[in-house]
Amino acid sequence: MPTFSFRPSLTLKGRKFKGLRGWAGKPFHPPLTDVPIGAYVLALGFDVVSFLFRNENWSHDLYRAGTFAFVGGAIVSLAAMLTGWWDWLKSTKKGTQARRTVNAHAWTMIVMSVIVFVTIWLRTTRWDTDAYTGWAALILSAVIGLLALIGGTIGGGLTYDYGFNVETSGDHPVWHESDVDVMPGQH
Repeated sequence: MPTFSFRPSLTLKGRKFKGLRGWAGKPFHPPLTDVPIGAYVLALGFDVVSFLFRNENWSHDLYRAGTFAFVGGAIVSLAAMLTGWWDWLKSTKKGTQARRTVNAHAWTMIVMSVIVFVTIWLRTTRWDTDAYTGWAALILSAVIGLLALIGGTIGGGLTYDYGFNVETSGDHPVWHESDVDVMPGQH
């Protein structure tokens, strides 16, 4: 019996294309959110170490690394916001708990993104003068990290608690003993 099964998970054949939402079973929004969240957590880590070791020669390098992490995360977050907005527009019905929860997730992440862009602007205006991460930058990084945690938890709740935009397979052949992989659209 084979040990690994890569092809069914990686194929798009047999999946319906849904525009900016991605393909059935392979949405665009969730994987796009991983990059900004990871970048913002790294930036917070860089800032904490830079602040704690502010008397070291390399503390300025960590401050700059945090800035680069915020910039990289912010660039990818634009695509995450676009695909998330399209999911909201096409997948949620007004007056439902799912719509209210999506709204809470969206506004948490929008506020976080605004703070990220403000943080980038503040950091780049003081790029050469700050020898390490100061209190203001550290507090903003911590707020961004907290909002990422809250927004990510709400987004995860949409998927895992509500099954929002999850196309479940029910009793699917992949859960039955077999030596043959079942591709999307097959039974």
